[in-house]
Amino acid sequence: MSPLITTKDKLKERIKELTCLYNISSYIANSNLENLQPTWKAIVHSLQEAIRYPEDASVELKIEEKSLSVGKLSENKVYIVSAIKAFNKPIGSIKVGYSKLKYNENSFLNEEIQLLNKIALEVGNLIERKQIIESEALTKRQIERADRLGILGEITAGIAHELNTPLANILGYTELLKDQLKSNPQSIKDLDKIINSAIFSREVVKKLMFFSCDMPHQMELLNIVPIIEDAIGLLSPNFNKKSLTCQLQIDNQPILLRVDAVQLTQVIFNLVINAIYFSPEKGIIRVVVSEKENQVILKISDEGSGIKKENSENIFHPFFTTKPVGEGSGLGLSVVHGIVKSHKGNITFESNTPKGTIFTIILPKN
Repeated sequence: MSPLITTKDKLKERIKELTCLYNISSYIANSNLENLQPTWKAIVHSLQEAIRYPEDASVELKIEEKSLSVGKLSENKVYIVSAIKAFNKPIGSIKVGYSKLKYNENSFLNEEIQLLNKIALEVGNLIERKQIIESEALTKRQIERADRLGILGEITAGIAHELNTPLANILGYTELLKDQLKSNPQSIKDLDKIINSAIFSREVVKKLMFFSCDMPHQMELLNIVPIIEDAIGLLSPNFNKKSLTCQLQIDNQPILLRVDAVQLTQVIFNLVINAIYFSPEKGIIRVVVSEKENQVILKISDEGSGIKKENSENIFHPFFTTKPVGEGSGLGLSVVHGIVKSHKGNITFESNTPKGTIFTIILPKN
């Protein structure tokens, strides 16, 4: 039981509470939004000092999955608690407690309950401010990225058109030279190298055109199941080289979708080849195809090393690659992104569990 509080003690407690509220407001105003742990620590210590019996009090602050506590902790406690909300959604709580062996519910002052509510409100406002700033920053990055991709798409389309004609000339005249130099084996070998290089360059140009969405569409209402099965079937030798297992799961058949069959095949190829490249020996690649009333969902997952956080914003940028020099052009995922967007769809990625990456494509059915 706690003794009755005198007028003098009441005044002392008011001063402690007002000092605490001032300090906490200062901590919050000057907090580093990228690292709030020091702010939480300062808040719980300041609140403990403001309670009537700080030496016996414990303070616990919980925000989402993070928690911080100070003071004497025991299971058999009496406490006051206030919910922390951000945008009217509960995200945590702040609690002050005493041991039941020494105190009861009447040990807390009404002013302490009001103080706790005010602190919870301040903490909630800080979380709201952090979420607003993060949302604004994300929106800004997305707009900047869309602008960059738009400009780059226009430049890429121009480059692709400019390269198509000389590449066609190189291939055509090289074939003519081969006919004229049939008697010279060494020249034929050299010309074959020129042809192979020109064909490789032409494939890069095709990818550039896919990225810029400048490839003509042949949109048809098709059953996409055989298209996906055929694309994965053609990659069987690639799976075998690393002893990989490909698990194809299709919820139901047929799955009808208005798509360009060639471009859908390109999407499957690029994503699965990427998954193969990053998968460990004897790993598992999963391809899951499902449909809802208005959309088709395609998920491709691997058990590789995953995408590092610092690379996440660049993963769909053209010419960005984490592969060694000579093993990737950095256009594969850009091509996929361009095709999906041209089909009015959306592509995202997330971490697989316990390791790897999951790419999710959502394509509208209308």
